[in-house]
Amino acid sequence: MSITRIGRHLLHHHWQLTRIFTPDVLARIEQAIKDSERVHAGQLRFVVEGALDGRPLWRNQPPRERALDVFSQLRIWDTAHNNGVLIYLLLADRDVEIIADRGIHERVGAAGWETICRAMEAEFRAGRFEQGVMLGIAAVSRELAKHYPPHAGETNELPDAPVVM
Repeated sequence: MSITRIGRHLLHHHWQLTRIFTPDVLARIEQAIKDSERVHAGQLRFVVEGALDGRPLWRNQPPRERALDVFSQLRIWDTAHNNGVLIYLLLADRDVEIIADRGIHERVGAAGWETICRAMEAEFRAGRFEQGVMLGIAAVSRELAKHYPPHAGETNELPDAPVVM
């Protein structure tokens, strides 16, 4: 367990999260997700977590493992075509993880998701958080549209609103 990481998570305040992801930014992200789901039959969720606390922090839970927990908690895996995708940002670590259900993951692969994550992280390092999220939504949407084009009568299975933890 890294003292530096613990300190970063303990000192990361909720106000930092709300300063970056204001209600207006969150509304634009939600709209981008709604718009993206018009061009594909997939399901996309965005979650931003300011910092780990409690058990995940003391267990030194890696961002990927935390993203898998969130994917499960939000039941993103529970879609008709197994094509749910989570974009997870752990702000204190400046780490992005994309967790995709098996239907879409076997078509895009880990390398495809990793490329999107690294592009988003580059935007975040430059302080362009909203642009980074929008870039990620657009890139994931292109993959979903390629493999799951929209179908008449498809329903929106998951909420589009971003989750702030």
